[in-house]
Amino acid sequence: MTPMNPIWGYIAGGFILLMMFSFIGIWIWAWRKRHKPAFNRMARLPLEDEFDTEVDTKENRP
Repeated sequence: MTPMNPIWGYIAGGFILLMMFSFIGIWIWAWRKRHKPAFNRMARLPLEDEFDTEVDTKENRP
């Protein structure tokens, strides 16, 4: 059985760093102040009254 080539350790480490920086970048993007109004609006969507929008009834269906 041949030992594993040491290059795979560097590839795995580079991949982990890439994923870590991607996660941190997305996290920073999501927590920016300019996104707060949109996220607050989306957070209130489940609490809005369903009858404020057009209700899909049997008569409205094609």
